[in-house]
Amino acid sequence: MTGDASLTATGAGGAPEAVRPLFGTLALVGIGLIGSSIARAVRRFGLADRIVIADTDAHARAAARRLDLGDQIVATAAEAAAVADCVVLCTPLGTFEAVAQEMAPALRPGTIVTDVGSVKDCVVRDVAPHLPPGVHLVPGHPLAGTEHSGPEAGFAELFLGRWAILTPPEDTDPAAVAQVEALWRGMGSMVRHLSTEHHDKVLAITSHLPHLIAYTIVGTATQLGDDLREEVIQYSATGFRDFTRIAASDPIMWRDVFLKNRDAVLEIIQRFGEDLTELQKAIRRGEADKLEDLFTRTRAIRRGIIDAKQA
Repeated sequence: MTGDASLTATGAGGAPEAVRPLFGTLALVGIGLIGSSIARAVRRFGLADRIVIADTDAHARAAARRLDLGDQIVATAAEAAAVADCVVLCTPLGTFEAVAQEMAPALRPGTIVTDVGSVKDCVVRDVAPHLPPGVHLVPGHPLAGTEHSGPEAGFAELFLGRWAILTPPEDTDPAAVAQVEALWRGMGSMVRHLSTEHHDKVLAITSHLPHLIAYTIVGTATQLGDDLREEVIQYSATGFRDFTRIAASDPIMWRDVFLKNRDAVLEIIQRFGEDLTELQKAIRRGEADKLEDLFTRTRAIRRGIIDAKQA
């Protein structure tokens, strides 16, 4: 590794200040929205001397070459891992175990393996057992994204002012954790550490349940009669348009998120179902005060999100 592991400060507007390279070679396995955004940010802010990109999809590799996202583009995780000081897994969660098995023989002692997955307990469970001694696992999750996917969708500013959550196991080398934290700060993120269990419960509420609701609402619209369905699309109000935006997210990624965070998601769905039943009763009974109180309390949450500049 090159450079130091000191935390990178952020300048005005969340833009990171100039830093020395943190890594000699950074490998990105998977080059969709998040992977390509990391590639752009790492290059813009000088966080690595060299970027290697691995993707099994020939079209993605061609796009990465066309967009000049990396210094070397390869087809397998093992090829990228063999030359990397840090490997960032940016593929769907369901592929992590196979990717870890593939690249394990190529990893050198001292290499850091991290990721961008939306569920963290499964990363420790699926990746850690396959890593050779001396390789450091620092699971991570940037709370940033859009409904778009693919190499063309990325942009260097995606992480500016956003949170990146790290969930390193207790026995993880502190220097490796500091390196990954510095990487995210170098791309403009604020960084916080959580346990894997706490992260997965929080994300089940803030991200996974909203996506599940969006997929359900849009799915309901597709089952309406032809005339009504066309009118729903034609006269979509802001609320429905927001749901369709969320529901346009990568289906493979979200399939894996729900399956990998199954217990936490099912627990939150149960709680949401109970709350929805109470709301249904209030509407049926004409309980105006109860409805107004709920809507007032929930509006305050939105204002808090805006004040935190996470809108």
